[in-house]
Amino acid sequence: MILARRFPAATEHYTEGLSRSWLILLLIPLYLFDLGAVGFIGPDEPRYASIGRAMAATHDFITPRLDQHAWFEKPPLLYWMVALGRLAHLSDEWAARLPVVLVSLLFLAFFMKTMAREFSPRIALSATAILATSAGWIAYSSVAVTDLPMTAAFSAAMLIAMFDTRREQGYVAGVLLGLAILAKAFVPLVLFLPLFLISRGKRMTMLAGCIAVAAPWHLAAWARNGPAFWQDYFWKQQVLRFFSPSLEHTQSFWYYLPVLLAGLFPWTPLVGLLTRSKTYADVRVRFLIGWLIYALVFFSAARNKLPGYALPLLPALAIVLGAALEQTGVKRKWWLASSALMLIALPAVAAALPDALLAGLRRAPLHPALGIAFAIFAGAAWWFAWRERPNLALATVIAGIAIGLVYVKVRTFPALDDRVSVRAFWRAHASEASHACIDESVRREWIYGLNYYAARPLPACASADPVRIRESGGKLVVQ
Repeated sequence: MILARRFPAATEHYTEGLSRSWLILLLIPLYLFDLGAVGFIGPDEPRYASIGRAMAATHDFITPRLDQHAWFEKPPLLYWMVALGRLAHLSDEWAARLPVVLVSLLFLAFFMKTMAREFSPRIALSATAILATSAGWIAYSSVAVTDLPMTAAFSAAMLIAMFDTRREQGYVAGVLLGLAILAKAFVPLVLFLPLFLISRGKRMTMLAGCIAVAAPWHLAAWARNGPAFWQDYFWKQQVLRFFSPSLEHTQSFWYYLPVLLAGLFPWTPLVGLLTRSKTYADVRVRFLIGWLIYALVFFSAARNKLPGYALPLLPALAIVLGAALEQTGVKRKWWLASSALMLIALPAVAAALPDALLAGLRRAPLHPALGIAFAIFAGAAWWFAWRERPNLALATVIAGIAIGLVYVKVRTFPALDDRVSVRAFWRAHASEASHACIDESVRREWIYGLNYYAARPLPACASADPVRIRESGGKLVVQ
């Protein structure tokens, strides 16, 4: 069964949607702005960038290596992307992050085109705007981690499986699913199961495409590294990550509900559309809601949880909310205005962001500042919607988000580079720090960053070491 392909009174103006590529063109400079202004953040970015740099240097694209040791925590797609950036002679952060940005933009263009064909140009514009300007999508499009590449490949496969009746397109969906596996191992297979069940006539072609893309690297890595590959890659990183609390990312069952609400920002008020019965009139929307519940329960059942795990839910949720927004009629102005009004929190978010990344959101200080100026966009969106100019109303909200994103980058990136990343420290102290050891007081994510910028693993300190890198007052110092 392939889901019905036509939204009521929608697709006769499909070509009109192609002229609305202004949204994608706007996103290019917006996503690229200050992409390398912050050094690598957290434990994952410097690790993945290190592995990609090593692949580019050694031309060994089979065995990922971190500090010259085999590293099977993730499959190699992101490492290959980083290696291509290095071979293109891009700088450190650009080499790692630019490929992720390009994948995001390519997927958004495909997403918008598919939505215009299957629903309507206006729904396509709304759904793409919701997804592309949501906090979660923007954040993960800007960092060198595996969540965005996996989500883009998986979601593209999902759209093809749902909407394209051509049997040969099953190969394309399978290839994309195989790429999703190469991005983040076997979770995409679990998420794809409902799509596989409804894709009669394309199941074998999807399987063939998926196996052709995903199997060669797995077999080559197994042949080269033996049982240790499967023990670490599959048992520890897949099975134990789901069932065991040993990896120290345990959270409550309902953890992903606030994560999704935050990831939708500033479109969070649109979740209220899910309470309207009209939202469920279309069979495709009902299927997507069912899939969202299935995926949310799956992620929630896992013992280990991180915010990025929920990213694959955002494209489907954006479709549901975009279609629901189209059905609101004259009430659209209130929904758009309420989303724009959320932007008044941006100054407070920007002020708290460095502390949130260092100590966690619960420990970040709350600042009372309100961006009252952003209320102008809420009023303008309401007025355009009231004047029955829905595209201008939506464009007004997008403009507010674009200005808000630039504000957040300008406001927070210097502080992030100075306080959260170790790049600024390394540039200031490279001559002395390159001969130092790392004290036990240094947090784990900073150790990976130091090793990246040193281009080698710095040793842990022994009692007699004279020069140490240590943490003091929330900052790194050399003593």
